[in-house]
Amino acid sequence: MNRTEKNRRTNALISLMDDPDPAVYEAVEQELMKESAKIIPELELIWETTYDEICQSRIENLIHRLRFNDHYKSFRKWSKQQNPDLAEGFILASKYHFPDLNTDRILRRIEEIRRKVWVELNNSLTSLEKITVLNHIFFQDLGFSVDNGNYYSPKNCFINHVLETGQGNPVSIALLYTIIANQLDLQVKFVDIPKHPLLAYVDRKIAAKVHPEGIDTDVLFYINTSNKGSISGRRELEFQLRRSGLEPVRRFFEPSSSRCFLSRLLEVTEKSYELNGFSDKTADIHQMIAILNSAK
Repeated sequence: MNRTEKNRRTNALISLMDDPDPAVYEAVEQELMKESAKIIPELELIWETTYDEICQSRIENLIHRLRFNDHYKSFRKWSKQQNPDLAEGFILASKYHFPDLNTDRILRRIEEIRRKVWVELNNSLTSLEKITVLNHIFFQDLGFSVDNGNYYSPKNCFINHVLETGQGNPVSIALLYTIIANQLDLQVKFVDIPKHPLLAYVDRKIAAKVHPEGIDTDVLFYINTSNKGSISGRRELEFQLRRSGLEPVRRFFEPSSSRCFLSRLLEVTEKSYELNGFSDKTADIHQMIAILNSAK
């Protein structure tokens, strides 16, 4: 079948979206789901020109499913990379809710923040001093903070909202901070502690010198982005874990993967949707989490 014939067939199927027979519509839907999101403009045109509420509802559902199929494929491709880029992952996670998100605008804003920090850094600074500079600009000058009053607001999960308002949930703020730090060549990684996302500054050579014998770790210190980037050491973290009722096992001290970081963001997103009455979206988010978990 050539392109012209394929287009005619697709258009013929779309024209049947308002067929009153459920069996006909089911067959049409199955065929259209084999198409890509490229047919969405045609579906939107029919939605705008029909007064049939059933037809409009069918089109809305079909558009959502087509978009999610494309989104699912992009997210799976990202998760299969050896070292997936956190900024790309954060943008993809946000595009589920904002499919027309302007990626270039997001990346330009991230670059603006990176440059603002970069001009204040120099090679004579220690790792701790560099993080102190980043903390001052990120939390003080730019005013990024955790929105404690609306922890489970869905908007706090999306990169565009965090960049525009300076507020997010603990995971999204930690994620943006890590993206900026990594683009400054600061080796900041995610530490997967339940309900309390923490970041670790990794420097194998220095860590080997400062930690006592018997402590085998590349982590130099920890950063709490929920508390304006406060710095703590291993002993302080162990104390906090015990106080929270957690056994201080090795995985709570060591960095996790980018996939794990995104998985935690999506878990908050799923919970936020559920608590705010968007239960129709939770199944999609759950599928995205499954992609990340299967790729670990």
